[in-house]
Amino acid sequence: MKQTGTYTARSFDLHGLRGISDRTLDTHFKLYEGYVKETNRLMQLLRDFLKDGKVDQEEMPAYSELKRRMGFESNGMVLHEYYFDNLMRGGSDRSPDHSPFREAAEDSFGSFELWKADFVGVGKMRGVGWAVCYLHPTMGQLANHWITLHEVGNVTGFVPLLVMDAWEHAFILDYKPSERGEYIDAFFSNVNWGTVNQRLISSPAHHAAQHT
Repeated sequence: MKQTGTYTARSFDLHGLRGISDRTLDTHFKLYEGYVKETNRLMQLLRDFLKDGKVDQEEMPAYSELKRRMGFESNGMVLHEYYFDNLMRGGSDRSPDHSPFREAAEDSFGSFELWKADFVGVGKMRGVGWAVCYLHPTMGQLANHWITLHEVGNVTGFVPLLVMDAWEHAFILDYKPSERGEYIDAFFSNVNWGTVNQRLISSPAHHAAQHT
């Protein structure tokens, strides 16, 4: 949440999830707060560069590095907010029948089960990153993508609907590195499909698709 030129770390009431311990969540919340703090710090440093209305040539290397780092920190902040928001106690591993997301998954992949298999496959890819189900901004179709290092792989204009953190910090206190699949099962057992469906129906792309 942005206030007076800075961001304020949000609070998430998620203790008591299935398969994701409170200890993991508390550690994860602190990591998220670090992204918020660092984003604010970088924003101020970048403002300082522009106080005289320009970026001098000798300042360019430092300025460029800050700009690149800003992509990592700010995307880390936002992706974590998407991730925490699409979890809840008492969640479910299946989007309800006839819900907007389920219908979109069936339209895009043939069935919800095929969409989920593809999403899980993305989540199991080697390396650290994020699995994100996006809504195509013009076609209204779902697409699952792998995001590396927060800022590498984001698809411009696509709308994030379901976001899963696949960095080891999201599960290492509960599962071995080789047990990422068990973490993914736990993630799905806690999905807040109400939030996912709201993201979908609030998207202009979804409205456009309904009228074509």
